[in-house]
Order: sequence, then structure tokens, then C-alpha cells
Amino acid sequence: MKNEPIVLPSDPADSEDFDVTSEGMDRGQRSRLIRTTRTKLGLSQAEFAERFRVPVGTLRDWEQARVTAPDFAIAYVRVIAKHPDMVAQAVA
Repeated sequence: MKNEPIVLPSDPADSEDFDVTSEGMDRGQRSRLIRTTRTKLGLSQAEFAERFRVPVGTLRDWEQARVTAPDFAIAYVRVIAKHPDMVAQAVA
């Protein structure tokens, strides 16, 4: 395991807080983008996954930041955010 620099140190007054590395920050920002895109469309995880052909387990892992969404997935979500109907029609 590599030692990444801490970009956001934990709050010493919060026993449940933890240090965040740049990789962790990136994973969290990607997670937020995916989740907010889905919620702005008013879709559940299952609905979003079915409509845009993403395995629901993969979507869940990305949204909960258990796994870092790859670059292609982030690009796909950005296109979905701008053109949801067009993308849904293209993958139907």
C-alpha cells in the first residue's frame, strides 16, 4: 500500500472522522456526481441502472464510493446528465 499524502485531515474532536487521501477525495467526488445525476432525474438506483444499462450492483458500489468509478463511467454519467432521453433511446 502506497502512502498517499493526506488532503483533508481528520477532525480531532470527532472520534469517527478520518484522514482523506487525494484518491479518497476523487472517489468521493465521482460518487457524488453519479448520485446527484441519478437523483436529479428522479430515478431509483434500480431504475437508473435499468434505463442506462449499468449493473445495479456496480452503480451502488460507485455511489457508495466502495469502488472508484472509472473515467469512461464518469463521461457516460455526464452525457446522461445533459441528454438523458437521448442516451436512454440509444441504449434501448
